Amino acid sequence: MLHKTRGIVFKTTDYGESSVVVQVFTEKFGLQSYIVNGAKKPKAKIARNMLQPLHLLDMVVYHKETGNVQRIKEVKNSPQLQSIPYDVIKSSLAMFLNEILYKAVKQQSADENMFDFVFSAIEWLDHQTDGIANFHLLFLIRLTRYLGFYPDRYLAGEADYFDLKNGTFSRFKPDSVLYLSPPHTQNFTMLLQGTFENIAGIKLNNDERRYLINKLLDYYALHIEGFGNIKSHEVLEEVLG
Repeated sequence: MLHKTRGIVFKTTDYGESSVVVQVFTEKFGLQSYIVNGAKKPKAKIARNMLQPLHLLDMVVYHKETGNVQRIKEVKNSPQLQSIPYDVIKSSLAMFLNEILYKAVKQQSADENMFDFVFSAIEWLDHQTDGIANFHLLFLIRLTRYLGFYPDRYLAGEADYFDLKNGTFSRFKPDSVLYLSPPHTQNFTMLLQGTFENIAGIKLNNDERRYLINKLLDYYALHIEGFGNIKSHEVLEEVLG
């Protein structure tokens, strides 16, 4: 049966001499794997370069509830990314966020709210001309809302500490070593209360930004089983630094 759905590319893997398997986070079916025959051929109807990480898709797909690998009938990049593939900072941000999403999003069922958030965030990044240095920090914080471990904002702005293990603010130092303390708690609170539209006004230096991203990765690893190590943030730090 044919279905129309929007999609976001997570990962493309070579399959055989000319084909690929692409993992797509779809609006209608959650995370799905699709085999695309002949994608590496010069005149492919669905070319491999259409299936780059975080490219946005309009798709017509065959879907079987019992199938592990599905098939695509038609696909187009919509909207076509105008700057992310060609801007070194944006492409580094995209590579980092793609690695996070690939490790964090597992569900093979629809989550339209999460899909809308990720889709809109990619569009926003593609359209921005400046003020994106904190984009990945805000994205990771916002994404936790859909992954089930969004910080409890009670005492945000009043507490000196943020307990990464429990996801709560505290006036007292937590028992574990996994926490934020001043001034990082205050920086985290500003991001927690921020929006993409006002993140340019959140002033963080490179050291503060680097510290927070490492703590956010700890936060993800604490709350997502098998999250493991993220490699691309080192490249991102080089570019942003």
